[in-house]
Order: sequence, then C-alpha cells, then structure tokens
Amino acid sequence: MLQEVILAVIISIDTFLAAAAYRSGSIKIPFLSAAVVVTFSALSLGLSLLLSSFLSGFIPVQICEISGFIILTAIGITTIFKSLIRNLVRRLSQRGELSLHTGSSGIVVKLYLDDTAADFDCSKVLSLKEAIALALAGSLDSITTGLSTGYNEIDPVISTLFAFITGSAAIIFGSLAGRKIASMNHDLSWLGGAALIGFAIFENLT
Repeated sequence: MLQEVILAVIISIDTFLAAAAYRSGSIKIPFLSAAVVVTFSALSLGLSLLLSSFLSGFIPVQICEISGFIILTAIGITTIFKSLIRNLVRRLSQRGELSLHTGSSGIVVKLYLDDTAADFDCSKVLSLKEAIALALAGSLDSITTGLSTGYNEIDPVISTLFAFITGSAAIIFGSLAGRKIASMNHDLSWLGGAALIGFAIFENLT
C-alpha cells in the first residue's frame, strides 16, 4: 500500500501547485471544476495502471522494469528542465513577456509563467470547460506514470482511491497556501520531477 500512497502523492504535486497559482491570481475554483480535475487525474492513473498490468503479462518483467525506470526518469528530468527554464525566463522578463525582433518588425511573445493561463476568458473563475481542458492536460503525466509502473503489482483501485483523496487535499491546501507560495517567486514544479526520479529509483530497488 505504500507504493500506492507515494504514487498518488507524486501525481498530486502539480495539482497542488496549480491550485496555489489560482489562489495567488485570485482565480476561484468551484467545487464542480475541482471535482473534474481530481477525478480525471485519479481515473487516468487507475486505468493506465490497469492497462500496464495487463500488458506486463505479455512483456518480460525485466523489459518492463528497465523501460519504466527510463520513462519515469525522463519525465522527471524534463519536468525539472522546464522548471529551470521558466525560472530563468521569469528572471529575464519582469513583465512576463519577451520581445523578439526580426528585421524591422517586432514580435511580442507573452509567456504566462504560471498555471493560471487555463482561465482562458480571464473571468477569475475556472469554468467547467476550462477545468476539463486543464484536467486533460494534467492527466497526461498520470497516464504516463501509470503505464510506467503498473507492472510492479501496484493496485489500480487503491491507487485511484488514494489519488482522489490526495488530489482533493492538494486543491484545498494549495488554495490555502497560494499567497505564501507565490511570494517565493520561484517555479516549484521541479519538485514533481524530482519526486518521479526518486520514485523510479525506489521502484527499481524494491
């Protein structure tokens, strides 16, 4: 059960940071929108774990272990690299935008360096439609992680349950801690990447 809990906590890190970003941007997350985000993430993890467990019956365990470790580590490194780039751009651009000039024309590329870009209509409320778009994007990590770990006898049902619990807690505590996290002026999404790498090593050793 420890693996299921750890896995659920890891995939909830991004949800926590997103909720914190919304709170710091004074964007409200209605109950239904929060439920959509959490449910999508939990079900994506559970179904991908189930599929991975099924496929492992046809693929040698050694290949599953090696490929799972490589994929999780790659995702973790990519997440850390993205966080470093976002922090660098944030420092270089105090106004949240970069100006690129080609010839006599100027191109202004606005880089929204937080997760509040999901509020497409700038209504300061995460609508159901926006929540679905956010959930679909966030579920990609859950699916990839599930497919990379399902071979290791991780229970899909228990993982889904814990993912729902930790996801709900992530939104609640993220909303409460939003202002504090925003005041740090750092992108903390690298935590999720580091956690994935740590989990990959943990899985490989157990």
